[in-house]
Amino acid sequence: MRSYPLLIMALFIGFASMSFNTEYKGVENENTVINRGLSDFKNRLEQLKSDVYLFADDKISLEELQQSLSNTRNSYKEIEFYIAYHYPEFAKTHLNAAPLFHIEAAGTMAYTLPPEGLQVLDELVFSEEAAHEKEKIKDITSFLYNNYAKFYLSATKNGLSKGNNKTLPLRLELIRIYTLGVTGFDTPGSLNISEEAAHALSGIKKYMNDDPYFKNYDVRKADTVLSESIDYLSKHKDFETFDRIEFYKKYIQPLYEEFGKWDGRTDDLKEFSGWNVSSKNFFSSDFLDPYFYTLLKPSEDNAQLRDLGKKIFYDQNVSDNGKMSCASCHLPENAFTDLKSKSQSNVEGQTVLRNSPSLYNAVFAKRFFYDMRAFYLEQQAEHVIYNEQEFNTSYESIIKKLKAKPEYKKAFQTAFKDGKINKQNFSKALSSYVASLYSFESDFDRFMRNEKEISEDAKKGYNLFMGKANCATCHFAPHFSGLVPPFYNENESEVLGVTQKPVSQMPIELDTDKGRINSLVKKENSWIYENSFKTMTVRNIALTRPYFHNGTFNTLEEVLDFYNEGGGEGLGLKMKNQTLPPDKLNLTKPEIQQIIAFLNTLTDISKTKNR
Repeated sequence: MRSYPLLIMALFIGFASMSFNTEYKGVENENTVINRGLSDFKNRLEQLKSDVYLFADDKISLEELQQSLSNTRNSYKEIEFYIAYHYPEFAKTHLNAAPLFHIEAAGTMAYTLPPEGLQVLDELVFSEEAAHEKEKIKDITSFLYNNYAKFYLSATKNGLSKGNNKTLPLRLELIRIYTLGVTGFDTPGSLNISEEAAHALSGIKKYMNDDPYFKNYDVRKADTVLSESIDYLSKHKDFETFDRIEFYKKYIQPLYEEFGKWDGRTDDLKEFSGWNVSSKNFFSSDFLDPYFYTLLKPSEDNAQLRDLGKKIFYDQNVSDNGKMSCASCHLPENAFTDLKSKSQSNVEGQTVLRNSPSLYNAVFAKRFFYDMRAFYLEQQAEHVIYNEQEFNTSYESIIKKLKAKPEYKKAFQTAFKDGKINKQNFSKALSSYVASLYSFESDFDRFMRNEKEISEDAKKGYNLFMGKANCATCHFAPHFSGLVPPFYNENESEVLGVTQKPVSQMPIELDTDKGRINSLVKKENSWIYENSFKTMTVRNIALTRPYFHNGTFNTLEEVLDFYNEGGGEGLGLKMKNQTLPPDKLNLTKPEIQQIIAFLNTLTDISKTKNR
């Protein structure tokens, strides 16, 4: 349970309590299911606020308050697909934010704000601390109530936003259910995954059968699968035994593909989301659009450009001393890592601050480096070029060297219409090569696409990863990194309390690297980012040891032992803001081996042969 000062919360409640007494008139020309859903959520919030005050006065039990909160959350889930699509920032920040502090910019200033909304209440109301945190529960509920009041009154007066595509919200909700819902991310306290998923699917079903738009399509198959999935969820309610493989293959994926057939209109999300709306399977290579994450445009990319980028990638002459290339720290046979605790420096006998992460799927990120100091793939390369410990050079120097070589002059003329050897074209070539290094043909991807089988241990390991072990609440499917679904347009970093040595080696001491708080992004110089590091992908993890930013964990067993203990805080270290729950996972040794069996199925370096 994360705690925060009530004074901070009070400062940001900010406006006087608002009433829902205004008569509800509905929203003109909108789906009646949405109108009713907005109204029902309003009523549930009113009841929740009343119950919170009754609980504070010891007039109802904790169990009654928990049921009231569940009713409110279920009501929200039925319209989540609509609100979270049309008002994503409002939903993410005010209605259902993760229970973590966050940074919010205001002009040239940035503020560290406490979490708010339904997830925070779920974690608190379903905790052992609930009876002692009545005032905090009241504050959070009032804040939620007031925020929705403003939204609701504006919607009834001015109407709701309308998108061009009716099915995109439905498909995104399927992603949300699978990646944030059944993993427990959305219900950190109650773990009420099945009931909430059923309500989310029920909301989709009602909307689909009510809106005249869907009369243009044969919805019978989708309607049947929705009914079957809701029935399945009613029979499988246990968090730890819930089969995420069966649920995906029988219900989520067929619905995802079926909904995708219904609308060929313009993608409303092209500038906002990295999700590829044309994809048919979460575990296919086209699920994410690499060009959303780079300055390179699809029309500019081609085989000649990738070949030029590859040539630059392996050219040691690019560095100042002519001894270091990108491949010095990113070896293709090791999934583009170097197997070193900390990567080599250009200064003999020295290393850089951290180890080299894999370049496979590296393009699928909105922030780069462990401390997230770069915002584009091209900017990531720039940091390496100018770093005194790495290439120690400049674009001007690199361009001068390339222009002196006839083979580069020819290669740039082949790859670019203007044929210019300049900073812009150099960056495009390098990003083209790195962007081509995606890895979605692993045994597990093919298993989830029904193309091959994997072991029973690997299947059990995946369900542990997505459930009891809590891995998927930070390493989100299907990329299994901190790229946040369903829009995949932001990266998370986490405070894990990484130690200087594996937990089996004494003494247990916190690693001295402060991480994100010391990055060059000044507005993120907040206490919440002390010891915070980007959540990397676990794809190809069998090939990318040693682990963590400091590279002091040599085996996956050591990594899982660390998580099993609850990170640094669970091990007794004093942490300001560990985002990893400090509770013991109570994973058995066989369960740890099953998780490793699953992780081993994520290996795919097939692009090395083709690139």
